[in-house]
Amino acid sequence: MAEKKTAVNFEKAIKDLEKIVEDLESGELSLEQSLKTFEKGIKLTRQCQGELEKAELKVKKLVEENGELKTKPLTNG
Repeated sequence: MAEKKTAVNFEKAIKDLEKIVEDLESGELSLEQSLKTFEKGIKLTRQCQGELEKAELKVKKLVEENGELKTKPLTNG
């Protein structure tokens, strides 16, 4: 269940980041609001990077065989 919660949190963080970018690009925020919004965006970015790093480690662990990393092509079907 924790994996689903992480996925939901990641997806929400990405959507929040998209909104932050829109808000900052609009030019309608005051300097103070822009700085607070930017700071929130940095925190969300770090959170997402952490989740992506965890996922990458998990994938590496799953494809590791006999102590060697086996690269496998991703397929769409």
